[in-house]
Amino acid sequence: MTSANAADLDIAGAFHPAPDQGCPAGTGTLLLLAPREPQFWPAFTESPEYRDGAPDPMDRWSARVIGALAHDLGAKALFPFGGAPFHPFYSWALASGRAWASPVRLLVHDTAGLFISYRGALALPGRLKIPTPTATTPCKTCVQKPCLTACPIGALGPDGYDVPSCRAHIAGNAGRECIQGGCLTRRACPISARHGRLPEQSAFHMRAFQ
Repeated sequence: MTSANAADLDIAGAFHPAPDQGCPAGTGTLLLLAPREPQFWPAFTESPEYRDGAPDPMDRWSARVIGALAHDLGAKALFPFGGAPFHPFYSWALASGRAWASPVRLLVHDTAGLFISYRGALALPGRLKIPTPTATTPCKTCVQKPCLTACPIGALGPDGYDVPSCRAHIAGNAGRECIQGGCLTRRACPISARHGRLPEQSAFHMRAFQ
């Protein structure tokens, strides 16, 4: 979609939802939108939301930009933020056929790896023609599975994500590399390494998480 690309976003997945998949009534096609790397970060840092010093700049940018796309396309904008009840973006990503549960249970995307970040979705009333996904999870052919051993404190593993331990680690000197360059587990994924996300963007997300 050229309008999404013009806003420095990519369509990171799409599907025709069933009635029980948590989409608004009347949705014929759901499009998942993610940052278009590596041009997203330079564009975002020029935005008024990034520069005004107010809280949650990326969420506010997403609401403005994706909201405008929805208006232009006659769609409904949906976001993974904004308070409960939250939309099931994890399930939607799996339904798209372009993302899977990784060995550390975070989503892994066919082109973004563990760096996948859905900024929002567009619920369109019509059934657009969607290419049939042909990829399978890259984790099947990833022999070394570095994501399982990359976290220095084991906060991310096959049993899930120990959020309190992660936050405690990045709050101290031992976690400086994670804060400054992004989560070591996400960076260890071979797909992530080819994705083009700038370290400055990962640092921004880590500081927000902290």
